[in-house]
Amino acid sequence: MLKTRVITALVLLALVLPSLFFLPQAYWAILVALFIGVGAWEWGGLIGMGGAARSALGVSLAALCAIVSLLAPAAMGVGADGLAAPWVLLAYGVAAVFWCLVVPVWMAKKWPMPRAWPGMLVGLVVLFPTWLALVQLRVPGPGVLLAILAVVWIADIAAYFSGKAFGKHKLAPAISPGKTWEGAIGAGLGVALYGSVLRIVYGFEPVGMPLWILCLLAVTAISIVGDLYESLLKRQAGIKDSSNVLPGHGGVLDRIDSLTSTLPVVALLWLLLLKGQA
Repeated sequence: MLKTRVITALVLLALVLPSLFFLPQAYWAILVALFIGVGAWEWGGLIGMGGAARSALGVSLAALCAIVSLLAPAAMGVGADGLAAPWVLLAYGVAAVFWCLVVPVWMAKKWPMPRAWPGMLVGLVVLFPTWLALVQLRVPGPGVLLAILAVVWIADIAAYFSGKAFGKHKLAPAISPGKTWEGAIGAGLGVALYGSVLRIVYGFEPVGMPLWILCLLAVTAISIVGDLYESLLKRQAGIKDSSNVLPGHGGVLDRIDSLTSTLPVVALLWLLLLKGQA
């Protein structure tokens, strides 16, 4: 299993990193659309779809993202400035409300995932803003997007090791028995340290230090919410992984669960900061 995980990870890095740094922005948007389309296909499985209907869902969302990228190139960072178009802010705003207000209640109540159109609508709220954020957050530079992605990766790594070392109090035992409060605290500390180092090294000071740390902790909390939410959906669906398209790693949704909640919120804060500085 470890060998399979390592091989898959190396193949992904060999494909994604060159694309991230060298692919033109318009083509990057299409590539990410295909990736999100696979996630939509997996989402179809979570809401009980199968066969042709499930495949149609994946193709439809990938096509929607591709069409949006062609019809609104400015929002993709191609051509004139249009990153903070009203429809973009609306998409991120809906996602932020969903993750910060709706999902915590959803998990507390353990609502079942709705089927058919309501379930597909929830998938749209989860996946479309994620695609948009993966495209827009690359505009300041591939390294910026990579640094933002690293926030989630560091949160996961810090949570794992601090949970292993100190974990005693379960965070959400009915949803993900392995997660602990100690792991969550370790994730917050790890992200706060990482963000502080970036701030010092690159002189990035969009807000004061106390507010910066608060934002980092909030982003960490939202990433944990995304992780737990997908765990709840998989538990309800009676599956361990969203699919097996990534041998040793499960599916696309298993790899981007925390990103679906984190990236839209970060992108929204970034665009609001840009508008405030204009």
